[in-house]
Amino acid sequence: MGEQQQPQAEAPAKVDHPVARVALAVGGSVLVLVGVVLLVLPGPGLLLVLAGLILLSRAVPALARYVEPVRSRAMQGAEASVASRWRILGSVLAGLGLIGAGVAWGLLPQLPFSGWSTGSSLILSGIVLLALLAWSHRRVHGAANAGG
Repeated sequence: MGEQQQPQAEAPAKVDHPVARVALAVGGSVLVLVGVVLLVLPGPGLLLVLAGLILLSRAVPALARYVEPVRSRAMQGAEASVASRWRILGSVLAGLGLIGAGVAWGLLPQLPFSGWSTGSSLILSGIVLLALLAWSHRRVHGAANAGG
């Protein structure tokens, strides 16, 4: 009775303005595509797919039915990423490794695809990974500490 209720799948707010719908569709599509790429590369792929689907569902309400299953799986993944100290350590090392690789790619011209365009995207990926790791840790362990 005193437990938190799970948010019900609600119909997304419909956006009527055509420019806003196109902007949401483009932004959502980009997030979904980047998220799909990050499913196989280091990074928060499923969370980006979720964010993209949420935007897309506002532009195309028929896609709203896919949001809740992806949200559920993304939250399971976020919880699993901070389930043990070893997983947290591995994720922190991966994030720091991405940042270090980004600096190397920005500074060393002999590397393939060298330059700050590649380097900055690696650095940004590392920062996003560390930020989402911190968010997941606070969400999972903060809730466990508050409830106990």
